[in-house]
Amino acid sequence: MRIDRVAYESFTGWVDTPHDLRPAVDGNLTCEVAVVGGGISGMSTALRLADRGQDVVLLESAFCGHGSSSRNAGQLAGAPGGDLQLLNLLSRKKMPGMMRLAEHAASHVENFIAEHEIDCDYEANGNAFAAVSRGQMGRVRRVAKIVRRSGGHVEVGTSEELGIPRGFVGGMREVIGGVMNPGKFSLGMRQVLFRTDARVFEQSPVTSMARVPGGVVLTTPHGEVTAKQVVLATNAFAGEWDITPKNLSVPIYVVEAETEPIDPDRLTALGWTSRMGLVTQHAIMENYRLTDRNTIVFGVRRLERGTSYPLPEKTPDPGLVSELARGFARRFPGLDDVEVERAWGGWIAITSSWLPVAGKVGDDVYYSIACNGHGLAQAPYVGTMMADLVMDRARPADLEVLWHEKPRYPRPMMMGRTGLRMIWLVDRFNDMVNGSRRNAQRALESPRTSTSSRHVDAGHR
Repeated sequence: MRIDRVAYESFTGWVDTPHDLRPAVDGNLTCEVAVVGGGISGMSTALRLADRGQDVVLLESAFCGHGSSSRNAGQLAGAPGGDLQLLNLLSRKKMPGMMRLAEHAASHVENFIAEHEIDCDYEANGNAFAAVSRGQMGRVRRVAKIVRRSGGHVEVGTSEELGIPRGFVGGMREVIGGVMNPGKFSLGMRQVLFRTDARVFEQSPVTSMARVPGGVVLTTPHGEVTAKQVVLATNAFAGEWDITPKNLSVPIYVVEAETEPIDPDRLTALGWTSRMGLVTQHAIMENYRLTDRNTIVFGVRRLERGTSYPLPEKTPDPGLVSELARGFARRFPGLDDVEVERAWGGWIAITSSWLPVAGKVGDDVYYSIACNGHGLAQAPYVGTMMADLVMDRARPADLEVLWHEKPRYPRPMMMGRTGLRMIWLVDRFNDMVNGSRRNAQRALESPRTSTSSRHVDAGHR
């Protein structure tokens, strides 16, 4: 797979940067509630507050939808993120609540798209936990039992039964959810927000926060906002302020890439009739999905940890794109001549528990963070519930499973560069072992030939 002509995007490959940026804060303002962060979580919070008549100001450092909201693979998940077997082991009592939250979140986003007629190429065809080996298929079956026991709705089948590419053994289909263009969705939500009474200030990074009598002062380069209450909806960027709880999350840079347009007949030959998005069952997942422009978007496979704040704006390392290309060629050997056309990346947040969290610092600062790679579905729903909490002072039922009474979090394990490297090596070792097993199985199933012929066949593989 060629990567010598890749366009490395500093924003995203889904949409272009908007040209109608809102002005920055200029001078001193006051409001009832300030929302910090203009991703799909922060926008959802501000939207809900404005719809309920609250005086709300939203502050965004670049433009609304600039971060991971527009940079992900566009898979609207109907199940929790993270390792579900590990979550079931460590947080079994929380699993029914997490499953309910995940399915309600996906339905919430689908309803939002329909209500506001957002053109984001949404296809409600579900997503699949796809297995690349028999070992991963066993994992899929165990995960399916956990999901069903927790009240989730999934289907398990072979690749042919699920309508996913024949290069995969099979998988588990999430009945709820689907795929979309996340850039169009984020910028569509941005336009919905602009039609409300919320005061939106883009190009307004918050440089400091300080409590004063009666509220919190948020300082920006050209002015200040004094709010009675603040909602932090900054996800990976939350560590930029001292007010943020320690060890809340780890910032991780993930990469997505997109192929050149592929001949429709070649795509049809893959057997991908369901058009479902796919996530593999590696420790560090790989994701694959079709687009309406006859390309395949694929990503993750390797993680890069942020080490200091503020997090840098960056383009993907060509080495990471090369790593993704090797994975693509392994999953789709019939498309190994296809070129990578563009690549982009973004910062997401991972918690030590692999569960999203929400809480409160003092009486006036709320936060929610870290959907652990499933934010496209969960962030808007959690953001909406955070707004209701601010207004009603009562936690919605689905927010209870995320809530931490005390803002104390353990130091994340295995999230350093060495730990992430070790996890990647385990995935690649398992790929190698599974590849050897597949080759051996093919050799056993092939017609018996002479010894010399068998050696030739093995060499070609």
